Amino acid sequence: MRPSMVRRTDPRSARDSLARIPLFAALLPDQIAALDAACSWRRVDAGAAIIDHQDDGIDVFFVVHGHVRVMIRQPGGQSVILRDIGDGEFFGELAAIDGQPRSAGIQAVTAATVARMPAAVFRGAIHAHPSVSDQVLALLAGQVRMLATRVTEFSTLNVRHRLYAELLRLSRPDPREPAHAIISPPPIQADLAARISSHREAVSRELAALTRAGLLDRRRGALVLLDPARLRQLVEEAYAGG
Repeated sequence: MRPSMVRRTDPRSARDSLARIPLFAALLPDQIAALDAACSWRRVDAGAAIIDHQDDGIDVFFVVHGHVRVMIRQPGGQSVILRDIGDGEFFGELAAIDGQPRSAGIQAVTAATVARMPAAVFRGAIHAHPSVSDQVLALLAGQVRMLATRVTEFSTLNVRHRLYAELLRLSRPDPREPAHAIISPPPIQADLAARISSHREAVSRELAALTRAGLLDRRRGALVLLDPARLRQLVEEAYAGG
């Protein structure tokens, strides 16, 4: 991550509010206003480090506008991308709950507006509002499932099939062709490599092989999976054969 470029002194605009965060959708306006007042608001430049892996801060961050990425930098300098976080989502909840150092670093992919909430305020909202508590529990359960899936893939699948699984995760149905799936904007090969703990060259080779096999099309602004059902079948067969 490049040095932090977080602007700490910018005031929030009139439209910046935690009312935009689905976690607080059931709260009343005065309850939202109290949480807004408890936060510090920041503008973050694209590419800036917001928090670093193993930082000892325990506050929670809400992404009001923008797109950030959860990453772990390995000792050799290679990064592993765990997941992306967009508008309305949040991060830092693990440290706020258990008081331990950050389990991953966060980098801004685009310019972003984030609200930083003290851990005590976040825990108070969980205790006071059942809807907040239920959503946080669901998020934590989802993270455990996601990490279990990633561990299984890393221990069972080779680079080729890890890439297939990641492409399927990143894709969504193509509205113009139901049998296809699209990834837009298309991820750069280095990012795909970081998601599957591999190297850009290996990803480049596998993408070229998928294109030759008629399973992938590269269009302006998107990757198109021409037969996602076949990719899913190949991943399942790799699990069965592993």
